[in-house]
Amino acid sequence: MNGYLETQEQWDQRPDQELTWSWGHRPRSEAMAPPPPLAASTPLLHGEFGSYPDPSLRLALTLTPQALHIQKLRPKPEARPRGGLVLLTEVSGCCTLRSCNPSDSAAYFCIYTYPRGRRKGRRKATHTFQADGAATYEENRAEAQRWATALTCLLRGLPLPGDGEITSQLLPRPPRLLLLVNPFGGRGLAWQWCKNHVLPMISEAGLSFNLIQTERQNHARELVQGLSLSEWDGIVTLSGDGLLYEVLNGLLDRPDWEEAVKTPVGILPCGSGNALAGAVNQHGGFKPALGIDLLLNCSLLLCRGGSHPLDLLSVTLASGSRCFSFLSVAWGFVSDVDIQSERFRALGSARFTLSTVLGLATLHTYRGRLSYLPATMEPASPTPAHGLPRAKSELTLAPAPAPPVAHSPLHRSVSDLPLPLPQPALMSPGSPEPLPILSLNGGGPELAGDWGGAGDAPLSPDPLVPSPPGSPKAALLSPIIEGAPETPASSEVLPPTPDGDQVAVSPGGPLDHLLPPLGTPLPPGWVTLEGDFVLMLAISPSHLGADLVAAPHARFDDGLVHLCWVRGGISRTALLRLFLAMEHGSHFSLGCPQLCYAPARAFRLEPLTPRGVLTVDGEQVEYGPLQAQVHPGLGTLLTGPPGHSGREP
Repeated sequence: MNGYLETQEQWDQRPDQELTWSWGHRPRSEAMAPPPPLAASTPLLHGEFGSYPDPSLRLALTLTPQALHIQKLRPKPEARPRGGLVLLTEVSGCCTLRSCNPSDSAAYFCIYTYPRGRRKGRRKATHTFQADGAATYEENRAEAQRWATALTCLLRGLPLPGDGEITSQLLPRPPRLLLLVNPFGGRGLAWQWCKNHVLPMISEAGLSFNLIQTERQNHARELVQGLSLSEWDGIVTLSGDGLLYEVLNGLLDRPDWEEAVKTPVGILPCGSGNALAGAVNQHGGFKPALGIDLLLNCSLLLCRGGSHPLDLLSVTLASGSRCFSFLSVAWGFVSDVDIQSERFRALGSARFTLSTVLGLATLHTYRGRLSYLPATMEPASPTPAHGLPRAKSELTLAPAPAPPVAHSPLHRSVSDLPLPLPQPALMSPGSPEPLPILSLNGGGPELAGDWGGAGDAPLSPDPLVPSPPGSPKAALLSPIIEGAPETPASSEVLPPTPDGDQVAVSPGGPLDHLLPPLGTPLPPGWVTLEGDFVLMLAISPSHLGADLVAAPHARFDDGLVHLCWVRGGISRTALLRLFLAMEHGSHFSLGCPQLCYAPARAFRLEPLTPRGVLTVDGEQVEYGPLQAQVHPGLGTLLTGPPGHSGREP
């Protein structure tokens, strides 16, 4: 279908409100500082509620900055509540509800949570509480909305007033997200995961969204070149790392790239390679996870908002073309495994394991020259278990030897999917009388707009933040331009790779002031080494895969590229041991003499072996000399709030 329906149409008619720091809507120089942290145990709200569906159960609720505490009062009080703690890190969102029975004066407050089960997997749980302390529905509704507003503010990092006056006016308009999903990602499971997990959770969080399925390689790149970016608070990809690579290079390919690249981008892991999602998961304080658990963790963080500056690596290839990397540049064993694993894509993430085994069986060494500009500032000190081997001090300083394609218009948007609205269980098995049917009252009009489906559920939208008088009822067109783009876009295309694919690169972006042209001598201060390599890896974030921590001390905005290389002469057993230890980020503590590390601001790699494979963010590029420079904080990544201890409880 070619129609684009804008969700949350009521908000299009009201004056634009700046979002808070948590969604990174303002330029960084003008961003609001986060509110001062409150003590974790500070009570913010306290009250007595009934339970739904059991009206005889009375509960005392206490809301603190980190959790909702639930204690049973009747029929039998609990001295030590069991299962009465709901961590906000496990909450996707909340809403208020009302009964369809007009004689019911109670209002209902519902929160959606995803706690970890006994087998460590997350499972959805819904808690519904009955506000019935007042005689009229209006008073009970005000109390339910006060709790919903306070909880939403905590989830999104919005400050609460010190005078205790918590009203719906504290909430800005819902953030608008553009979701791009590769339906073929993750062995074809990406679309199913999106429908079954991501969209319900985003709906529960009250976020406004449009969703577009990509149809071919570079579709996402073409799409973002024609967006009216001012209408969006974030672009989120649902796939592996490759789709985000297209989005970032598309933003930097625009004539207005300086503003475009500030658009917050996010990633929800639905592919085989989910390295950046693994780093986001760690940054959010969650335990390492794979598959659905990693997706749910990252979705919870997305619902919370929270952005972080993202370093980008500008990579100049042998032909003079340039592309931008958020992840890694690889040569040797890592790139060989990555590209050879494409034959086993049907196996999902297991393809990397199989390709690694095959790579070890036919281990190669490559002759080359690596030069780098050492970082002037050292990174954060790793723990003793992560001691880093330094580049050898005896390395000698040596100088190094000597058309635009128009994109097609946008395709399908599926933001009006007829999906069922997630609601709490409304019937109790074995109940002698029918329980009151609850209808949505405060979840936000975007729920009805996004989920559509007339007759799905008895909705009665009554948003926490009321829409202005005269708001249109009909859906407006999405702020996606079809046909002529907002700004003319161009891209250069490299010669075909050996597999026949073409890799697009970006001619735009900032200048590489640290790099002389390829083929010219390097300036003073660079370190150069030449020899036989098993692998060379230049990585920006901490993770090389969802379960591979290549640079455990790296941060999204440390301004460094972390160079790791393995010299020739390492045994297959020792190399395998390194990769097994990398699952826990402890490979540097093994004392392997062939493993070396150096933090850098720029580097140049010159393969001296006639044949080989080079990859940028897992995408194969032309083989030959290349060089790269870090551009600190050039991008913005939706990460959610940082974890407190690096690990969830």
